Amino acid sequence: MELRGARRAATAAVGALLALLMLAGCSSGDSGGHDSAASDERAAGPAMAEREAAGEPAPGGAGAATDTRVEQRAIIYTGSLEVRVDDVEVAAREAVAVATRAGGFVGGDRRRSAAADAVAELELRVPADRFHPVVEELARLGSQQRRTIETQDVTEETIDLDARIATQRARVDSARRLLAQADSIGDLISLENELGRREADLASLEAKKRRLADLTALSTITVSLAGPNASTEEDDQLGFLTGLSGGWKVFLTSMTVLVTVLGAVLPWLLVFGVPLGLLWWWRRRRRGHRPTEPPLVAPVGAPPPPGVTGGGVSAAPPVPGARSAP
Repeated sequence: MELRGARRAATAAVGALLALLMLAGCSSGDSGGHDSAASDERAAGPAMAEREAAGEPAPGGAGAATDTRVEQRAIIYTGSLEVRVDDVEVAAREAVAVATRAGGFVGGDRRRSAAADAVAELELRVPADRFHPVVEELARLGSQQRRTIETQDVTEETIDLDARIATQRARVDSARRLLAQADSIGDLISLENELGRREADLASLEAKKRRLADLTALSTITVSLAGPNASTEEDDQLGFLTGLSGGWKVFLTSMTVLVTVLGAVLPWLLVFGVPLGLLWWWRRRRRGHRPTEPPLVAPVGAPPPPGVTGGGVSAAPPVPGARSAP
């Protein structure tokens, strides 16, 4: 019995010693892990500070989803030029060649050929990254009279469209799965209608995205080429001919309004005005044929009738053999 008690005591002592050794190892491992993590943070701190100073977003952070660099934004460029040249046809061919060399094409071409009064208006579509060099080349074709450049940032609109397209595609896929699981005619019809509406909305969003992509990828430049004696927009703003043209336009507009009002009133005149006019003419004609009555007052210089004196009615003539009243 004493031998068994000694063995149990020795086993307990060995177990306690092993437990103490395991606890010491775990604590040292945790402290080493904390120390290594702290050392990693201290080592990464200067690198992160250098990135922030250089303007680069930290990896995995909130700045990684937002890129504010100009080349990463969606911008629509639109330009307008007015250039006076010696030969409009030659300058127009050169403008088309400039756009073609830049990787663009001609979107519109309107010309008026009249020797020195010739005018050409070209609509050129060029890549966005070549917009400013092409504008400078076109300005050197002659004497630049006017230049207008407009920009429109559609980055947020593009991002919003991307999110809406992704959401709409998920809704279309969901409707298709529900349609495959339909087990009645009523559910089948309603799901088909819903799927059609969702697909139409998705097609509309994708069309807007393609339109924005086209406008941002290809910029539009409208160049007007005028001959030496051709009148430009600024020349036509003042002068006698400008005033005459404006007055003539106002006169034509006024006459158009007058004729329109007359056309609107004419049916009413025919329906009501003609009968009333005939009635008025007939009554006036009857009044003109009515016989005239003799005047109640005697004309001047006519003898008074018997028994009437100049100042009034005279007394009756005396009867023979009658006595007069005293």
